[in-house]
Amino acid sequence: MLTTRTFRSNYLLATVAMAFMVTAALSASAQTYTKLYTWPEDTRGDTGMGLAGIMTQGRDGNIYGTVGDDNSNAAGSAFKMTPAGTFTRIYSFCALTSCADGLGPWGGLNLGKDGNFYGTTTGGGSIASGTVFRLTPTGTLTTVWNFDNGPDGGAPWYPPLQGLDGNFYGVSSTVYSGDYGAFYKLVPTATPPYKESVPVDFNYTNGNDPNLPVQATDGNFYGSAFSGGNKGIGVVYRTTAAGVITVLHNFTGYPTDGTSPLGALVQGNDGAFYGVTYQGGTSNLGIAFKITSTGTLTILHNFVGAPNDAAYPRSGLILGSDGNLYGTTLNGGKANGGTIYKITPAGVFTILYNFCSLTGCTDGFSPVIPLLQHTNGEFYGSTSGNSLGGSYFYSLDVGLSPFVKIVNWAGKVGTTVELLGQGFTGTTGVSFGGVSATFHNVSDTYMTAVVPAGAKTGTVTVTTFTGSMNSNHAFLVTPVITSIPASGVVGAAITITGVSLSQTTKVTIGGRPAVFTVVSDTQVTATVPAGAKTGAKILVTTPGGVAASAGTFAVVPVVKTFSPTSGPVGTAVTITGTSFTGATNVTFGGVAATSYSVINDQQVDALVPAGAVTGKIAVTTPGGTGISSTSFTVTP
Repeated sequence: MLTTRTFRSNYLLATVAMAFMVTAALSASAQTYTKLYTWPEDTRGDTGMGLAGIMTQGRDGNIYGTVGDDNSNAAGSAFKMTPAGTFTRIYSFCALTSCADGLGPWGGLNLGKDGNFYGTTTGGGSIASGTVFRLTPTGTLTTVWNFDNGPDGGAPWYPPLQGLDGNFYGVSSTVYSGDYGAFYKLVPTATPPYKESVPVDFNYTNGNDPNLPVQATDGNFYGSAFSGGNKGIGVVYRTTAAGVITVLHNFTGYPTDGTSPLGALVQGNDGAFYGVTYQGGTSNLGIAFKITSTGTLTILHNFVGAPNDAAYPRSGLILGSDGNLYGTTLNGGKANGGTIYKITPAGVFTILYNFCSLTGCTDGFSPVIPLLQHTNGEFYGSTSGNSLGGSYFYSLDVGLSPFVKIVNWAGKVGTTVELLGQGFTGTTGVSFGGVSATFHNVSDTYMTAVVPAGAKTGTVTVTTFTGSMNSNHAFLVTPVITSIPASGVVGAAITITGVSLSQTTKVTIGGRPAVFTVVSDTQVTATVPAGAKTGAKILVTTPGGVAASAGTFAVVPVVKTFSPTSGPVGTAVTITGTSFTGATNVTFGGVAATSYSVINDQQVDALVPAGAVTGKIAVTTPGGTGISSTSFTVTP
């Protein structure tokens, strides 16, 4: 099946073939580039890897990925590659009748929390519209979903990612006229197929042919679409797990903005998202950009091409363990054979390696897939080359230290966290934000640890006999509220108990921010703020997330004063206090007023009703009843 994205992949490779030039030997970068494996040519004369081509590190420390069309099987295959470059084909697609197991696994693989790999095929399956599959490290494949080429789309390009909730999220591609791709959710079941939820179709206005989104620390998913939007040249979008899509940015193209974003976005340590567009910018050779969760976009770099800059970034960016962004370009560099580059969150751009730096381009040219940073600190990728050669699997060492990768990067106290790395058999301790945890070093490259009581959002550190390694990003310790009082009045101090509260940055009561004090990791006191409304849950915000109380909090009204203090039936009385919004009853000496009005949260006006007797004034709201401390005197 020829999809829009497959066509785009072929077109881009053809563009490279025409633009490629063999040049004399050029001096390489100071970085250490190593050619590890030569890809056999596929039926198209290159590596057979697509522009998604996500590679992932397994629990065993090896690298796993897919080839959409390889030399021995045009239907594609899945592979294992050691960091030293030893290749093993672990599955060949279209092994079943009518390709029921799928064909065309162009998107690569993502690691699941179960230690298996998850990917997609653009064709094959029971309806010949593509599949989602689960693959063990030893090559046992199970189809967990068949696309229907209908509501959930078809020809999915990217592998799904497993969300923090354990479900799998992904996007399908544009297949036919009037179809613009879909965002889907798969809920794992004991026996496949998985249960599909959502799916939500893109409608061109909010994007067409979506790229895989990334789940952010706020729980939402952020991504881009290759085309669609106001100008038809792509958007950046946000979607909730339920599939509510919001456009954050419409690209406007050359020369002031990007055109045709490609690859997955990545969230930086600053909370912003980073990505690239294949074209657009001042030279129409692409841009690298930063965008906030509210949609403020900043162009970090305009690609201007060979020989001193890069051109046509097509594989997205990844976040390095040093907090910088890394990527590749199809062209540009000294020999116009493509580059590996680094860009800081502030936009400082550096070419790390120029492909075709060696005579005859024996170091490869035209890098095609996203980089992968292994926990050994090195970057890995592949060049596409063409029918003349130049197709290689490579590593690039820029001097970054080994680190720990967190598989499930958020959770509450007691959560078992999976860690990837190396040298784990020598582990002597694991800590979360400096707090020691119990751990189980399953192998030299895989271990688990339990989030300890008192853990803080921050770096996970693995200490060994010979040193220590830090995680490449923070682990988010999710706060939990275990109890709150049922009600309170404005100005009252209340006690909130829970778990992981020591890093509290905000407390919200009745929809209003409250003044608070952190007493301990299990207790916070807060003052009920003016304007707080009844019926809302109390929220506690920390760097690890937002905790919501199980029940709602009632804000009880308070009657402070009233004027006049006496009068006959029919007298207009102004009552002041707090939390009067939503008042449902006003009484004088127990007799309900038939005429009253809530002026604001601090004032209610009422007429003394017929039959009223001298007594206290009471105002009732959904939060309770406030009673005056003195009586209103009813006069003849």
